Amino acid sequence: MKLENIRRVLLIASVVALGLAGKWFSSAQAQSRALPTFEVDRGWPKVPPQWKLGDPSSIAIDAQDNVWVLHRPRTLKPADAAKAAPPVIVFNTAGNFIKAWGGTGNGYEWPEREHGIHIDYKGFVWLGGNSCPTNGLPGLKPVADDQLLKFTQEGKFVMQIGKSNQSKGNADTKNLHRPADVWVYQPTNELFVADGYGNHRVAVFDADSGAFKRMWGAFGNKPADDDHCQIVAPTSFSDPGPQQLSIVHAIRVAKDGTVYVADREYRRVQMFTKDGKFVKQLVRKDIPFARDLALSPDANQQFLYVGGEKGIFIVDRKTLEIVGNIEPPGIIGAGHQIATDSKGNLYIAQTTAGMQKLTFKGMSTASR
Repeated sequence: MKLENIRRVLLIASVVALGLAGKWFSSAQAQSRALPTFEVDRGWPKVPPQWKLGDPSSIAIDAQDNVWVLHRPRTLKPADAAKAAPPVIVFNTAGNFIKAWGGTGNGYEWPEREHGIHIDYKGFVWLGGNSCPTNGLPGLKPVADDQLLKFTQEGKFVMQIGKSNQSKGNADTKNLHRPADVWVYQPTNELFVADGYGNHRVAVFDADSGAFKRMWGAFGNKPADDDHCQIVAPTSFSDPGPQQLSIVHAIRVAKDGTVYVADREYRRVQMFTKDGKFVKQLVRKDIPFARDLALSPDANQQFLYVGGEKGIFIVDRKTLEIVGNIEPPGIIGAGHQIATDSKGNLYIAQTTAGMQKLTFKGMSTASR
C-alpha cells in the first residue's frame, strides 16, 4: 500500500475513533449528570379540622414560599358540603394553615369549575376555570368559564379578563374559553394563558390593563376552532403530531423568555420564543405525558419538570432531553398541576388523589 493511502486510512480511523470517543463521553456525561432528588413529606399539609377540601386542582407559590391551593368545593360529597373550605386555601412550607378565601362575590364571575392558580411577581393572584355547559357534572351550572380573575392576596377583586359564556372562539381577543393555566413574565409584564380546554391556543395579555397582545397555536400556527366538552385522547400518536394543540393544559415562561406549553392529550411539550416562534418539542407516544409543568428554581432554571405516567420527568430545559424521573415511594402520581418553591421543593395537586409536598433532598448523580 502506498504511503499516501496508509496515511489516509490512519486519518479516517482516527476521525472515527475520536467520534466514537466523543459519543461515549457525551453518553457518560448524561449517565452521570447530577439530578435533584426528593422524598414525600407525609405530614403536609395540615388542613384545619373544621374544613374539608374538594379536588385540589392547582398549586402556586408566592414570594414567601407560601403554598396556594385552588380546590373544587363542589366536588365534595353532599354529607361534607357544609364543611367545604373556601376554594383558595394557603399553607406555609411546613403545612400550617395561613388563610382561605374565594367564591362568589360582587363585581366578578367566579369560575364554576376551578382549574388554575398563579401568583405573579407583584403578588397578585390569578385564577380561572374550565367548566363546560354540557359536561353533565353534578352540582354545576351550565356555563362556560371564559374568564380569568385577578385578586390581591387578601382576596380583594382587581380585574376580570373575559366574560362567562361569551367566547367567540380562538379569534376572540376579549374572552378566553375554559383557560387551564397562566404565567406572568416579569420583564414584559405579560400574562401568558394556556387557553386551554375550549380554545387551543396561547393567548398573551398585558398583566395590568388586560389588553390583548397576541396569540398562537401549535408550531406557531394560527389556532383553529374545535370546541367540545368531551376530552379526546388519541390512541395512537405520530411525530411531530397534529398541527393544532389539543388541551393546552399548562404553561411556564422561563427567565430568558422561553415559553413551554403542555399539550396534554397529544403527549408533547412545545417550546416557543415569547413572541410565539416555535423552537422544538418533546413527544412521548408510549405513555401519558405533558400533564403539567414546573421550572427548577436554580439561577439557570436548568430543569423543566413534566408530569407523566406515574411520576414527574426531569427534562433538560434547553435541549428538551429527558434526563431523569421523580418517583419517590408514596408519590400520588404525575399531578394535575405542579409547582416548585425557591428551596426546590415540589408540590402536586392531583384532583381525586389529593395534594402532596415532595421535599428536595439535594442533587445526586443518577444513571438513567
